[in-house]
Amino acid sequence: MNITKTNAMRILDKAKLKYEVLTYEHQGEAVDGLQVAAKLHQLPQQVFKTLVLTSNTKHYYVFMVPVDCELDLKKCARCVNEKSLEMIHVKNLLSISGYIRGGCSPIGMKKAYPTVLHESALQFDTIYFSGGKIGVQIAMSPVSLLEFIHAKTADIVKKA
Repeated sequence: MNITKTNAMRILDKAKLKYEVLTYEHQGEAVDGLQVAAKLHQLPQQVFKTLVLTSNTKHYYVFMVPVDCELDLKKCARCVNEKSLEMIHVKNLLSISGYIRGGCSPIGMKKAYPTVLHESALQFDTIYFSGGKIGVQIAMSPVSLLEFIHAKTADIVKKA
């Protein structure tokens, strides 16, 4: 299948970074992260969702966590030195990030927001995350991703 390059892919190509593209079937709507992992035949712990949060001072932050985990907002706020954070409303996602729900990639957002990747990513050689469009995932080294987007890692999820 011929895949139209997304902005995230063009940015990775320009930086000459190694990545792989995977696709999955969808009905034009956002697909639950656990379903994405199942469609890709990957561990949910290895497939990451990209979430955009805001502080009361209107600063934006990006957090990436495995699809089978839930963000701990207090841990997230602490790791970016904010009092509190909350998820942005989905209706604001496009204007803030340049992406729609289900296709939000940490690469190629409208601005380079501070980004935190859950520390568990480092146990894998490859992680999977949105390629910037519903139905498209990028597979790449978490270390390469961290270096490229100047992200950091932290424990940012709720304990089961």
